[in-house]
Amino acid sequence: MRIDAYNAVNQIYQTNAAAKAYGAAKKQSVSDKFEISSEAKTYQTAKAAVSQADDIRADKVARIKAQMEAGTYNISAAAVADKMMNQVTTLTF
Repeated sequence: MRIDAYNAVNQIYQTNAAAKAYGAAKKQSVSDKFEISSEAKTYQTAKAAVSQADDIRADKVARIKAQMEAGTYNISAAAVADKMMNQVTTLTF
């Protein structure tokens, strides 16, 4: 094992670190700027609207529940299969 090669490499890294620190200190006078794009603002507005909306549509649940209790709630197997296939085709992996 050659320790002298390790020391030479270590010295190179220490020299680069000092140069980077000097360069960083030199660039501190430049101010940073932060700006939100219009797309991000639109997304933020949409996200806020969705978070305020109810997760459960109580009117639809009450209607379906009443139909189930009355025995008039019928589901078409073809309609369920179509919905399932539409969801599978829109999935991305």
